[in-house]
Amino acid sequence: MAEQGLLTVPHVEEKKKKRPPKRYWEETNTQQSKGGEEPTGEKEKSEEEAEQARGTAKQKQKSPRDGPKPRRRKNEPSFVSRKTDPFPGDKPIPVGKLQKYQRGEQNKVPREAGKKLKEALKSSRSLSELAQKQAARFDVLLPEDAGFLEGEDGEDTCFIAQEDIADAVDLTSGAKYFNLHLSQFGPYRLDYSKTGRHLLLGGRRGHVTCIDWQTKDLMCEVNVMETVNDVKWLHTEAMFAVAQRKWLYIYDSKGVELHCVKKFNDVLRMQFLPYHFLLATASATGFLQYLDVSIGKEIAAIPTKMGRLDVMMQNPYNAVIHLGHTNGTVSLWSPNQREPLVKMLCHRGAVRSLALDKTGTYMVTSGLDRKLKVYDIRAFKPLHSSFLPAGASCLSLSQRGLLSAATGDVVQVYQNVWGSCPVSKPYMAHRVRGQVCGLAFCPFEDVLGIGHGQGFSSMIVPGAGEPNFDALDSNPFRCARQRQEWEVKALLEKLQPELIGMDPNMLSKIDQVGFETRHREQVEALGYDPLQPEKFKPRNRMKGRSSAGSVEKRKKKVAHVDQRDVIKQSVEEKMQRQKELEEKKKECDGGQKSALDRFKK
Repeated sequence: MAEQGLLTVPHVEEKKKKRPPKRYWEETNTQQSKGGEEPTGEKEKSEEEAEQARGTAKQKQKSPRDGPKPRRRKNEPSFVSRKTDPFPGDKPIPVGKLQKYQRGEQNKVPREAGKKLKEALKSSRSLSELAQKQAARFDVLLPEDAGFLEGEDGEDTCFIAQEDIADAVDLTSGAKYFNLHLSQFGPYRLDYSKTGRHLLLGGRRGHVTCIDWQTKDLMCEVNVMETVNDVKWLHTEAMFAVAQRKWLYIYDSKGVELHCVKKFNDVLRMQFLPYHFLLATASATGFLQYLDVSIGKEIAAIPTKMGRLDVMMQNPYNAVIHLGHTNGTVSLWSPNQREPLVKMLCHRGAVRSLALDKTGTYMVTSGLDRKLKVYDIRAFKPLHSSFLPAGASCLSLSQRGLLSAATGDVVQVYQNVWGSCPVSKPYMAHRVRGQVCGLAFCPFEDVLGIGHGQGFSSMIVPGAGEPNFDALDSNPFRCARQRQEWEVKALLEKLQPELIGMDPNMLSKIDQVGFETRHREQVEALGYDPLQPEKFKPRNRMKGRSSAGSVEKRKKKVAHVDQRDVIKQSVEEKMQRQKELEEKKKECDGGQKSALDRFKK
């Protein structure tokens, strides 16, 4: 028993287990005693808690390594919290905003086009789509919206006076209504700059002045001592053209004469094409002339053979010039042709004035028959016609589609001109002191400029101007440095006059007839077809591999591959034609099924 008792005694003393070091994730709930030792029960609990904490920490460290890491996409954003975006991708754009910034229709790539042309058209299409989407996304940054004048209950807006509007609005807007009493040299023709900041006035008796109409600062004032028929700003507010009694003159913003163009004589009306740098003039001798102001060269001189040309307007969409004639017709002209593109019979009497909207879709005309007509230029058909008791001598359209018509000394502004019903009731009306000679809406401002026999009047027309402007194209607040940079870029991007035509979208299409004629001439000159693919010539191989039999086998193999590609292409074209025919049939049927459709195969 003693031996057994001796055996039970351990030969090695049990060492006390070391307490593991505490980690930052452990929370010490027990406090050590002053002697430095913890109670046994609390000590065991702390050891168990430490082991559990170590196990959980190891699991946390090993958990991402156990399984394969999820692959991250290239465009997927990485977050610090490693959370996924609940709404991945860009925010969807409403269809209405995309249609607002759409520029023309997409042209189909022709089948005969080469590989390089297809790639070029594809890249240009992708760039235009990107620009459209970006413009639609940044539409949120344009918070300004156009407003209109609204009367009280039962009050008609056309009876509201300009003095009442100027008193009701703020001081800055009220200062836009003013009158310049210039009774000695009238009547006056006027023109606003492209940015809408500067005003150019030209009196019939030789008085020419240009001012910053918002600050009322005078830039220059000269008397040319000669009859002035028309004035027009050029590409910037640093130069302007004056059509005097005999010749055409170019002045700078200080009133210094820069050029006297003697080839342009008896000029009555002028229009400036800003993207082509062309000054178009209509003369009393019936000539339509184009002057390139960037190089000072006459581009075209077209005899219209229509008599005196005193009615002229440009289409801002395609840069085509519209001329009104004494026989009631309106003709459309391009510098590339010596015959009119289109001739329209608009009135029974002579045409007095013309106006076109900024989209180039609608045209408004007035004639001696005292009728006001609205035409759709896409179909060359009148939308509606209205009768004015005294007729309209001057017309002008604003950026938002308001029409101003001058009858004697009264100016009337009409709303909803493109509607189905003819205009009957004016939106606003204003009476001036003398006979109205010129009308022009100021760009990006709710202001209508009126030139008359007693000077100039500025009229407030709420809702006339575009509230948001493109600072890269026309910035009213640009400095001299920005103007210089814009002028250089505009000259580099200048369009050639050969591109002016009725349909600007024709530039992206292929002239198939011209291509075929040039290709035929090239074949006759060279003696072979350069577009025909070269015949397959097998290479010479070593070690008896270039025997006659192996060469023929290789030739047949290549021929079979080419033949298979041709057959595949023809089958695809046939299927595409069948699909187009089926779609046309469905459109013709209108989706309505008849009882006889069961007998169709």
